[in-house]
Amino acid sequence: MVVSSADQSEHLNQQVRMEETADPPFEKTYKSLFSNLTATAPPQKMNLMPELSSVEECELPLIDLRRLSLGESEAAACRKQIARASSEWGFFQVVNHGISGEVMERMRGEQKKLFKKPFHEKKNYKDLNFSAGSYRWGTPSATCLKQLSWSEAFHVSLSDVIGSGGIDSLSSIMEQFAVMVSDLSQKLVDILAEEMGEKSCFFKETCLPSTCYLRLNRYPPCPIYPQMFGIMPHTDSDFITVLHQDHIGGLQLVRDGKWFAVKPNPDALIINIGDLFQAWSNNVYKSVEHRVVANPLNERFSAAYFFCPSYDTVIESGIEPCVYRSFSFGEYRKQVQEDVKLFGHKIGLPRFLVKTH
Repeated sequence: MVVSSADQSEHLNQQVRMEETADPPFEKTYKSLFSNLTATAPPQKMNLMPELSSVEECELPLIDLRRLSLGESEAAACRKQIARASSEWGFFQVVNHGISGEVMERMRGEQKKLFKKPFHEKKNYKDLNFSAGSYRWGTPSATCLKQLSWSEAFHVSLSDVIGSGGIDSLSSIMEQFAVMVSDLSQKLVDILAEEMGEKSCFFKETCLPSTCYLRLNRYPPCPIYPQMFGIMPHTDSDFITVLHQDHIGGLQLVRDGKWFAVKPNPDALIINIGDLFQAWSNNVYKSVEHRVVANPLNERFSAAYFFCPSYDTVIESGIEPCVYRSFSFGEYRKQVQEDVKLFGHKIGLPRFLVKTH
């Protein structure tokens, strides 16, 4: 068989395009999850998850942290507002948080440049001193489309960033952003502890920069299959999460047993309570299930800071009767990983409830 030079050239061009595309190969890798569906109806006509179609929008409680410096009366009211939102919503947003718009804009700009790199470069990214496995995409354990996350991320330990000396513009702004968000996180957890009557230095001793994580997320457009998860429903396995997101939207959370879409506010940072704080507070503060829904037309970017302790830190509540047994953060993470591998999703805190007889 004779292959023309034109055919060879086209084949080569296809290979180059495949290698240079920024998007991960979702459809190719998860072909088996899609194949059964495409045989029955065109993808655009399918409503894979009808529960995503009619979700009302909500605005999270908005807290101006400048009030903390306006005298004791204003500061006390602001602290109570933070505690109330953490108890009733598990989510809130903050403005005048101490992280300048310039830093957040530079962070987003470097994040976009990073994700524009070809997929094969991101998969083997060695320009920065990120630990192996930092780049993640899709859901390796997915057995159905409801378990597939249409997203990619760099999940970076701050030990890879702090003290790196700013070897390039990305690592420099990541370090600057992380230090600022770490200070904000410490301030917020101290307030939440004090509002419970706890004045311990527990968080300062256990949640060090080296134990926390920064996750840079990109959610590519998903025009082929409607109502696809960017990240499947979950709770966060930390004390608190600080999220900087763009204007696209897609974040949804559960409130009173119903899903709501969070109205985006690019000028604010979103704070949400994690599983460890719910256990430590004995259910005073709520770790709420949330998800991201992919956009059919626009890519979405966010950066999440996870305020975590060291793996050997023991999580236990000083309030009796305790809802959860004591456990280490390392034990909790191991159980989550085992459950995801076995069931395709996280079970979380219900695994650690105190057994009653």
